Amino acid sequence: MISRNRHRKTVVVIGHGMVGHRFCERMVEDDIERTHQIVTFCEEPRPAYDRVNLSKYFEQRTDEALKLACPAWYADKGIALHIGERATAIDRQKRVVFSSAGRATEYDAVVLATGSSPFVPPIPGVDKAGVFVYRTIEDLEGILAYAGKASSAAVIGGGLLGLEAAKAVRELGLTTHVVEFAPRLMPRQVDEAGARALLEKIEAMDVRVHLGKSTREFLGNGKVRGLAFADGGRLEVDMVLISAGIRPRDELARACGLEVDRRGGVVVDDALRTSDPDILAIGEVAAHRGMIYGLVAPGYAMAEVAAAQLLGEPRTFSGFDLSTRLKLMGVDVASFGDPFTEAEGARALTFHDPFGGVYKKLTFDAEGTRLLGGILVGDASDFGTLLGLCRSVEPLPVAPGDLLALGRGENAAASRLGDPQVCSCNNVSERQLCETIREKGLTTLAEVKEGTKAGTGCGGCLPRVAELLKTELQAAGAKVDNRLCEHFAHSRQELYQIAMIRGIKTFGDLIASHGGGQGCEVCKPAVASILAALWNENILDQAHATLQDTNDRFLANIQRGGTYSVVPRIPGGEITPEKLIVLGEVARKYGLYTKITGGQRIDLFGAPVHLLPEIWSELIAAGFESGHAYGKAVRTVKSCVGSTWCRFGVQDSVGFAIQVELRYRGLRAPHKLKGAVSGCVRECAEAQSKDFGLIATEKGYNLYVCGNGGSRPRHADLLAADLDEATALRYLDRFLMYYIRTADRLTRTSVWLEKMEGGIEYLRDVVVNDRLGLAAELERQMQGLVDSYRCEWKAVVDDPEKRRFFQQFANTDEVSAGVEFIAERGQKHPAGWPSDFVPAEQLGLGWPGEPANVPPEPEEGTSWVRVGAVNDFPRDGGRAIKHGDCEIAVFRFDSRGEWYATQNTCPHRREAILARGLLGDQKGVPKVVCPMHKKTFSLESGECLSGESLSVEVFPVRVEGNDVSVKLPSAKELHRRDQAPRGCSLACV
Repeated sequence: MISRNRHRKTVVVIGHGMVGHRFCERMVEDDIERTHQIVTFCEEPRPAYDRVNLSKYFEQRTDEALKLACPAWYADKGIALHIGERATAIDRQKRVVFSSAGRATEYDAVVLATGSSPFVPPIPGVDKAGVFVYRTIEDLEGILAYAGKASSAAVIGGGLLGLEAAKAVRELGLTTHVVEFAPRLMPRQVDEAGARALLEKIEAMDVRVHLGKSTREFLGNGKVRGLAFADGGRLEVDMVLISAGIRPRDELARACGLEVDRRGGVVVDDALRTSDPDILAIGEVAAHRGMIYGLVAPGYAMAEVAAAQLLGEPRTFSGFDLSTRLKLMGVDVASFGDPFTEAEGARALTFHDPFGGVYKKLTFDAEGTRLLGGILVGDASDFGTLLGLCRSVEPLPVAPGDLLALGRGENAAASRLGDPQVCSCNNVSERQLCETIREKGLTTLAEVKEGTKAGTGCGGCLPRVAELLKTELQAAGAKVDNRLCEHFAHSRQELYQIAMIRGIKTFGDLIASHGGGQGCEVCKPAVASILAALWNENILDQAHATLQDTNDRFLANIQRGGTYSVVPRIPGGEITPEKLIVLGEVARKYGLYTKITGGQRIDLFGAPVHLLPEIWSELIAAGFESGHAYGKAVRTVKSCVGSTWCRFGVQDSVGFAIQVELRYRGLRAPHKLKGAVSGCVRECAEAQSKDFGLIATEKGYNLYVCGNGGSRPRHADLLAADLDEATALRYLDRFLMYYIRTADRLTRTSVWLEKMEGGIEYLRDVVVNDRLGLAAELERQMQGLVDSYRCEWKAVVDDPEKRRFFQQFANTDEVSAGVEFIAERGQKHPAGWPSDFVPAEQLGLGWPGEPANVPPEPEEGTSWVRVGAVNDFPRDGGRAIKHGDCEIAVFRFDSRGEWYATQNTCPHRREAILARGLLGDQKGVPKVVCPMHKKTFSLESGECLSGESLSVEVFPVRVEGNDVSVKLPSAKELHRRDQAPRGCSLACV
């Protein structure tokens, strides 16, 4: 028995959904003296989550985005939360709550927040496999698992939850039916004309709606195979979701003798107290004045009243306006006030645009001075303003007809329309929101959500909340620093527009006109990507080569030991036996480690930089080309075998994947791009975890965008359904070019979409509906990039000038392995990095007994050593030279008019690769960036500019005419110093 606290009152909360969680929030926030101990029983296996946005679970396949608080929050607030433990009985005489785990908890007060359960009609066959309800995450997990075995589904119920469920199964790629008993959709929220407008919108998405249908039986032998209707009709489907209403979870109340309404629900008064004054009820279990509220907003209001009551504040609940704004299957639907009023003299104004799918009905009193209610379908942008006017006791400030033409509040009447509501779930008005932003100094959307609760319910108001935050920040003179780096006071998006509008084609021209300094490891690759996406010039042309990070500069991925991996393109994962043999022969000839990648390609590891052109030459001769595995570009388009081989396939997924990959190969973007094409809804190509994915249907393809695997997986969103191949490619053209134009550097499509105001609906509006009028321009731009594609490997193989910069040393044809390999499982890989990290002063960076980088006095044994001609070194780049058996990096920093030399070995991992690093400056100090782990070193002093206790040795450089010389100790002396027990620094072999 857990006894009551003698010093604090114990409140037992039974049920931990959204309303129960809101009650806990209000209690811990308002109970300043901590006079109450909260104990909560939660029968689900996880804390409270956002059930309003339950369908988003299909996008993420995780509950992370739905959690209302992390477990640490409850502990921090002193809440005893019992997960997976159901309250089984209430003993009112002993004032004890019993649980399924055998726990007995004494109470001072109980709050019933048990919510509701789905109503399941007693239809024969309802227990067959494939019949589901749509209520919890566990329900959704069952639906997901079963959907892979199905091709079609029926949702029974055409109300709010039914249409939400229909959206979910449609986005799983299933042929979707909605079966509604009433003669129209959403009969409680919209009138006949509004329902007709909604029906047209939904049927345009290829969801088949069956109205006035009563289901008599679920057909099938063990597994559901269809529905039989009372009128004799039948509908063949493989899965059924029931969303036919809710029933209050009032069984605990009945068992302990509380008064229960005849239609269900625990009877409560205006203080939300039951027939036992020490037991309160809130949310969908509470029957207030005979009314059960099935929305979250009134539940939240009840939670706040109940918390106030227990804390001694005389607040009451007098009912709640059932006004609501939702987005159902991408369609705005809202109702407010009493749109069906039969008040004497009430009159309505209506507007119907059948072409745009917009319907509005506003109901007024006989004089036209009061707005009584309304219905909005297809465009609910004026909902907040209209709801505020409906709730106001003041006469309307404008004529009734003006309200039909508000058009997002941009006409002259808008400024006289009072204080519109922003968030109906949490009853937050524009004035409240803006005042809180100003008073609390809120600067981010996350802070606004936490500080005002706006946007934490259904999320439909978030675009407006973000817009108001931006307006307030601008009014306060706040400025968000979105500069790319210290060299450009512009964002990536702004630099893209500048380069496009002004026709700028080189980094030098852009930094001269809109930046300053010599650039860095941030802006150089970002601008290089912008220029490639605009003009598609070869990235190894002289003007671009040394802007590239090492992977792009050498057209391969740098790996341990400073070697590279080679990944030829295998479009769609389809390859002939002859090409497979070529890959094996090349790998065997050059001693390369081979591995099949997750993108259905073959990776060849361990290629030295000087052998890359030779390897590419052999692959090109066999019909291969660059796979762009090294670039922030389109990588692969995976496929399953589709209809050509698979018994379940409905489209040729391999053929279409090849077509898609060849269209977008080499496309440079803010980050890497991956795609996939699945031949049916079984989704073997994992298209919904890609930046863009296509899933075959009987009618074409469903197009998904902005998915992501990796460390932050995200399920892709459905952009458009049942597309033919040509339309799918048009939408992909627009989507990819819009992403390239507007995303921040190194931002994956998943993060880009998450940050986008309006989310997938806005993106769909831009790509599918051409909201910005850019569709034709985006398509033309993409076609220009497609037409100008050239294989980057072949450009090097065919160009001796480009090819010579792959030579290992600028001053000799000799090569140095410099990598120790270990044999394992019939192949080889580099030995592990040394684990004994040595402080900088012990790395052999100076003469014995002298501080690092301080030359010896006198400077005996040094001399000027010619290392090559000026043109042996790339402009604003470096190359390695060989001095005896040691390596030196020589840098031609043309944009500064200077030359520099350092040891070639980065002291961090002791790889001889510094000559391949990017050049730039940091607050005016010239630097080189190690290509392996981005450590930065001053070219003047050798000190590490990224904060670590590392440094490199530097050497003077002299240029006389065409000759480049470096002042170096003798090769023997360098070798002696390198072999000293302080560790390697000069890569001597």
